[in-house]
Amino acid sequence: MKNNEQVSFYYGGKHSEPTNQPDGSYACAKQNINYRGSHTFAQDSMSYKRIAVLTALAMIAFAGNSLLCRVALENTGIDAASFTTIRLISGAITLWLVVRFRGGNQNGRGNWMSSLALFAYAAGFSFAYMSLPTATGALLLFGAVQTTMIGYGFLVGERLLKWQIFGLMLASGGIVVLLLPGLSAPPLIGSILMLAAGIAWGVYSVRGKGAGDPFRVTAGNFLRTVPFALALSVLTFESTALDHAGVGYAVASGALASGIGYAIWYTVVPQLKATSASTVQLSVPVIAAVGGVVFLAEPITLRLALASVAILGGILLFIKAKVQKPGRPSIESTG
Repeated sequence: MKNNEQVSFYYGGKHSEPTNQPDGSYACAKQNINYRGSHTFAQDSMSYKRIAVLTALAMIAFAGNSLLCRVALENTGIDAASFTTIRLISGAITLWLVVRFRGGNQNGRGNWMSSLALFAYAAGFSFAYMSLPTATGALLLFGAVQTTMIGYGFLVGERLLKWQIFGLMLASGGIVVLLLPGLSAPPLIGSILMLAAGIAWGVYSVRGKGAGDPFRVTAGNFLRTVPFALALSVLTFESTALDHAGVGYAVASGALASGIGYAIWYTVVPQLKATSASTVQLSVPVIAAVGGVVFLAEPITLRLALASVAILGGILLFIKAKVQKPGRPSIESTG
């Protein structure tokens, strides 16, 4: 990859671009990073096998957030507020250590508004998983992030191609189908909370555009969420519940699935084409669904399967539609 070449991706909340991207994401929820100066990456600096392995590990880590949260809230005694607080603190510590040992680019430290959006995502995510199945939660989150990113692009005047519009309508229709009343419909409150979490992550991603080095910005934003998280724990003190297993899952979610997951992703994404980085993230809800089936014996209903095809298919269509003839406008902007 040439110096100053921009790449786009979804999860991480840095240098986000309202494009085809989530998680965040979440193609429409892609992030754009301009690696300059000391942060350049040679295209051949990493073997294809290593790229594939690291990409797979990052996607598993992102999907792991959904599974770890659902397992903790379903099978242990920890409450959602405590899970959120421990996840954010452990993620902040891990990312701070990564930044300290990594060195390099000193640009970017995060900001309070982005941290508030990050906290809103994490809190909504945890409270939603008190009632939502793993696959449903991951799918709603992914769809909400993508839709938020696309909507932002549209509001700032970016033009959509006809196939992008069709893809957006298909994905939005999938979310509507998933939430329609019926025996197999997910709990309404949990669904609203997860959609709100997805919107918050989309806002966080938009705010990350051009914010600086993604490692430092992510670490700075995680550190700034700690006061919000502690305030949440104080407000919910009477319902606080902790056990060793629940704390362990929360630490794993923050330190491994979030902290190490982002570190791996930021390492590999410069080696990927923009469309590849976007497309591969479609695997996250699928991996989460498989984990829910394997570890929690959650059923895959016909409604969920059809909604998944519509949402993921619509987003994939949106991603691919931007690969167009030179000179035609697209919602993806690297500006």
